[in-house]
Amino acid sequence: MSLWESFRTAMHAIFSSKLRSFLTMLGIVIGVCAVVLLAALGQGFQTTMKQNFENMGAYALYIAPNFDRTKVKALRFLTVDDAKALEDKVVAPSIEIVSPTRSRNVVISYSNNNVNIQVTGVMPVIRQIRNYKIASGRFISDEDAENKDSVVILGWQAALDLFGSDDPIDREVRIQGRKFKVIGTLEKLGGPMGDSYALAPLTTMQTKLVGSRNVQQIAVKAVGPDKVDSAIAEITAVMRNQHFIKEGEVDDFTIRDMREILNNLTQTMATFSIFMSSVAAVSLVVGSIGIMNIMLVSVSERTREIGIRKAIGAKRRDILSQFLTESASLSFTGGLIGLIIGLGSSIAMGKVQMGNSSIQPEVSPTIVILALAVSISTGLISGTYPATRAARMDPIESLRHE
Repeated sequence: MSLWESFRTAMHAIFSSKLRSFLTMLGIVIGVCAVVLLAALGQGFQTTMKQNFENMGAYALYIAPNFDRTKVKALRFLTVDDAKALEDKVVAPSIEIVSPTRSRNVVISYSNNNVNIQVTGVMPVIRQIRNYKIASGRFISDEDAENKDSVVILGWQAALDLFGSDDPIDREVRIQGRKFKVIGTLEKLGGPMGDSYALAPLTTMQTKLVGSRNVQQIAVKAVGPDKVDSAIAEITAVMRNQHFIKEGEVDDFTIRDMREILNNLTQTMATFSIFMSSVAAVSLVVGSIGIMNIMLVSVSERTREIGIRKAIGAKRRDILSQFLTESASLSFTGGLIGLIIGLGSSIAMGKVQMGNSSIQPEVSPTIVILALAVSISTGLISGTYPATRAARMDPIESLRHE
């Protein structure tokens, strides 16, 4: 019997009892669907996190006040003087860029549109740390910061909410009653912070919107990825000296390492992957047991057919090939259905907004091949025993079977 003939016979057996075949394939469908969804989400998560990591600064550090009053006796806010101290290459040679920032939630108005967003005061050098990409107009210049100009750059969502499809460049918006000129808009970044924000010169922010030289955060970029740990040590030494912190006292500041955040997210995804893998494994085991069970039933029901085939010249390998092909076809069909459902679910999940960002699942040809290979392998493994049992049947005893 040819392979094509075995496949045609297998398809006839599957479709002759559609409900039974579908229930048998259900475990394979769920298992393959889970495998596809897991692989697509995992790859998409890694790509999204890598992009967000690069946008925040691949080897950036963020200094902020430590507000834990149970540990910190005297809290001192960060200042521009702290940032200037960190720029000293003599005491901090591992630090390349220092950029203090100050943020505040405000209402920005244009015409009849009002948007409640966060405005962050930054220095021009922030672009060497954060991946701010200009969509139109220009970025904040040294002259803007020096003159404390009332200029603002709008994030992608903020520009859309205020101006819609109109060009916002050189238009004036109101922030806390003051007029600010829009000098630029930013490309869509996504990520945990979203795109509904605005940037202004730090000096303007301090004098016109806050009225204080304090800063909320100091962004620091190390000279290189191998200097991050050295930069942390230097920051700690400089900041403790700036804030007159005695030996044994707790730091009144914190240092956020982007590598640590990425590692935490990766560990979370690994835990999720283990859970999804367990679901997929259990489903495939259940599916394989179901296929083995139905194939044993099929062998029992077709005992006389097997006897007739052997009587007219079918060899053991022909019977073995027939039932293995039927088992593999049953599993492959379930895998194909699971693959289609998994792909559809991946596309649907990519459109779900999780906070200010979304994970775009990535389906590669490798995932498709892996899913179909797993389903076929499951069918072959679970069908081996029933097929072997059918191939070893005595033709005379099989013909006597009622």
